Amino acid sequence: MFSKTCEYGIRATIFIASQSYQNQRVGLKDIAKKIDSPEAFTAKILQILSKGNIINSVKGVGGGFEIPRETMREVKLAQIVNALEGDRVFTGCGLGLTNCSDDHPCPMHEKFKSIRTELANMLENTNLEELAMGIKSGDTFLKY
Repeated sequence: MFSKTCEYGIRATIFIASQSYQNQRVGLKDIAKKIDSPEAFTAKILQILSKGNIINSVKGVGGGFEIPRETMREVKLAQIVNALEGDRVFTGCGLGLTNCSDDHPCPMHEKFKSIRTELANMLENTNLEELAMGIKSGDTFLKY
């Protein structure tokens, strides 16, 4: 459903939020290792998320990536997906066709439309704080 960029971006953001909830900044190497992503690819993703004001990057000794607690409540998964992939997840064709629309539907259009709507609702109504709390409590995991 999501591209690797989006998968890694969501994982990284949740991990950073879980660490920030404990008042800790986390470095690139730790993030890449924890989310099982190539370091260079992770760096590019984090740069996009930083430019999109989803995460903060602090340079120098004691630096790293963080997300303020008050921001965790405000940041929805939809913002992360949109920053990394644009609105393709919310508007794209299930078969990847460029000309698929209500007026010119692909064979899967109507069925995929309802799935896309449900996905959009979940992404728009899920914030980072609730996901970070799951990691913190040990109820959810990013890597086995």
